[in-house]
Amino acid sequence: MAKTPTTMKTMQPVSPRSEPVQSRSIKRTQQILEVTSNLLETVGLNDLNTAIIAKEVGISVGSLYHYFPNKHAILYAMGKSWLDSIEDVLKEIQEWPVETLSLADFINQIVDINLRTYRQQKAVLRLVQAMFSVPELRELDERHDDMVISQMAKVFKRLGVNKHIRERERIARHYLEVTHSSYLVIVNQNEQRAARTLHDLKLMLQSLLEHHLNSPE
Repeated sequence: MAKTPTTMKTMQPVSPRSEPVQSRSIKRTQQILEVTSNLLETVGLNDLNTAIIAKEVGISVGSLYHYFPNKHAILYAMGKSWLDSIEDVLKEIQEWPVETLSLADFINQIVDINLRTYRQQKAVLRLVQAMFSVPELRELDERHDDMVISQMAKVFKRLGVNKHIRERERIARHYLEVTHSSYLVIVNQNEQRAARTLHDLKLMLQSLLEHHLNSPE
């Protein structure tokens, strides 16, 4: 007997209906993103839907669809905005006088500037989880990783890690996995526990980078 082909789930569109140009439309779009951030934190991804979002914004579902076709499109816009802020941080780091910084100063500065960006994004843990688990958002997760790895591989070379680009990219991926997961933990801890976790993170980065700075090419 011939097997019935598995039905593939249709990917939902994630592009906004149109780019807002009028002041009122821009404000409404930002309001939708802000409300969705709050709801993502309080109700979670699974229970989040356009009806709840529209109700909290104070508009009809039909009006919401003038801006975004579905909840994944809203989450995509949130994720893209967060990625833009990460990209801005990476560009700023490239402007640092990395060659003249001590390793301790470099680690303190790079952790502090990145952690600030994680703290500024509401519901960052749930947003990152959505980027990883929702097929429509997976592109953002991959883009985030590729962006951080490629830029940090360049920074590590300026820091003095004189290894082949592939090896620096491997180190950068390790750096990404350690810092990314730690930031997501720290932003959800109380002040005392966050301080201890942050201290541990800096110790791990110190050990990792010292090893590669002192090892042969």
